[in-house]
Amino acid sequence: MTTMIGAAEFKARCLRVIRQMNTDGKQVTITRWGRPVAVLSPVQPPDDHPSIIGAMRGSVLAYHDPFRPAADPSDWSAAE
Repeated sequence: MTTMIGAAEFKARCLRVIRQMNTDGKQVTITRWGRPVAVLSPVQPPDDHPSIIGAMRGSVLAYHDPFRPAADPSDWSAAE
């Protein structure tokens, strides 16, 4: 469902119209001389899909020797 408002009235009450739109979730159609010229709609809420960036934050509980190799060099067989 949309609300229709004239361009002059929208200009005079812009912030009030935006606040009302965010409250009731209805689109606002802005008209000029009775013809629609723009549609103002509320922003859709973000997806519930969490970002992978920062997903592992806080998962490392201890990190005692940051300069020690991650694996023993004898475990690698690159020279063979």
